[in-house]
Amino acid sequence: MTQHPTLARLAVFAAASLAATSAFALQQTSAVDLAQQGDDPAWTITEGLTTEIGPRPAGSDREAAARKWAVATLQNMGFANVRDEPYQMPVWQRGEEKAWLTSPFLPQPLAITALGNSGSTGPKGIEGEVAYFASFDALAAAPDSAVKGKIVFIDHQMEPTQDGSGYGLYGRGRFMGPTVAAQKGAIGIVIRSIGTDNHRNPHAGVTNFAEGVAPIPAGAISNPDADQLVRQRSRATAPLKLKLMLTPKMIGEQTSGNVIAEVPGRDPAASPVIIACHLDSWDLATGAIDDAAGCGIITAAAKHVMTAGQPRRTIRLLWAGAEEVGVFGGQAYFDAHGKEKHAVALESDFGADRVWRVDFKLPESAADLQKRIGGALAPFGVVTGRGEAHGGADVGALIQAGVPAVDLQQDGSRYFDLHHTPDDTLDKIDPAQLRQNVVVWAATLSLLANSSDSELP
Repeated sequence: MTQHPTLARLAVFAAASLAATSAFALQQTSAVDLAQQGDDPAWTITEGLTTEIGPRPAGSDREAAARKWAVATLQNMGFANVRDEPYQMPVWQRGEEKAWLTSPFLPQPLAITALGNSGSTGPKGIEGEVAYFASFDALAAAPDSAVKGKIVFIDHQMEPTQDGSGYGLYGRGRFMGPTVAAQKGAIGIVIRSIGTDNHRNPHAGVTNFAEGVAPIPAGAISNPDADQLVRQRSRATAPLKLKLMLTPKMIGEQTSGNVIAEVPGRDPAASPVIIACHLDSWDLATGAIDDAAGCGIITAAAKHVMTAGQPRRTIRLLWAGAEEVGVFGGQAYFDAHGKEKHAVALESDFGADRVWRVDFKLPESAADLQKRIGGALAPFGVVTGRGEAHGGADVGALIQAGVPAVDLQQDGSRYFDLHHTPDDTLDKIDPAQLRQNVVVWAATLSLLANSSDSELP
């Protein structure tokens, strides 16, 4: 069988990428060198977005500037039907952030950041006794009397895993902890950051209060500060007290938007392949791994397929807005396009380290296609998983509606050291691993975009 032009073209690029993964090459090759080679649009996009725009909080002027930047970049790269699809969303804005352990020892400051949608303490702050819980489950099981009038602390040390599977378990403290604490009568809540590092950097992230529950002040402290709190609690002979000052506010409905671009397919009747990333980021850093790199990866892969020759199916790129604060962009895309037929959905939103596993959720008719993809990726160190693909947040609504999915699983061993912290900056991107992502994505995308109607819907 004749090899598709994209796969043939990738052979040279892949050889360079594989060579670059050696320890010697990593020491000798700089990111600038790779960018100057002219075949590394993933790096160019990641570097440009983080350098020229920087932090991109959802619904902000900076996110709006990022959308304009994205539209111009995608048009200049030769993509078709490039547009900004705006929508309205409620916006939460960070304020002053301070915390101190005040008693029974000498006062000590804690490194803290407010969780998205946190309530405010007011400018004078609040002070209260700490109600300690080893985990979210312990808080959920506690009687209201153990919580009422106190500041809850959830102590839950997340452990690193290659697939990031601990995030769902430990993340409940952030996702649901504030609501449960508020329902039990707490005046505030502080959690150990959902992260695996030992840096004095708190990890941001959104929380959502259940309908009818008034938001209470909610923050995350760094892992070293959480350790300090635990040590003080273990030796205190009087109640441990904490003062908290968080002054965020809701500023009402603001504009966000999705940037969409396409590689037109040669068969207009064939359903498109959708590939996604998210354009917004938290405000503590420049959002390099989360998720400028993801936008660089999917766009570079689509560019390689486009350059090699027109694919059968249209490839649609979704640079979603407002993912971090509630997947507003993904929902807006589904509301606008969910009734359209999609062949398959993929997303890159787990950093920039190498792809090590591919998972599928394809129809039985795609069994041979699945084998072809697995075979094409094996030379790049990618194994075929036994689990089912679930897709990413911004294509989640599509997949729940029945759209097939492919997950190109990245190595997440160090992802939660950086996730939602001030350390999410460009220097954390490994150019060689970024290039491996592009090769793997382009090979996969080429096969999906040239699949037959008998294989994908």
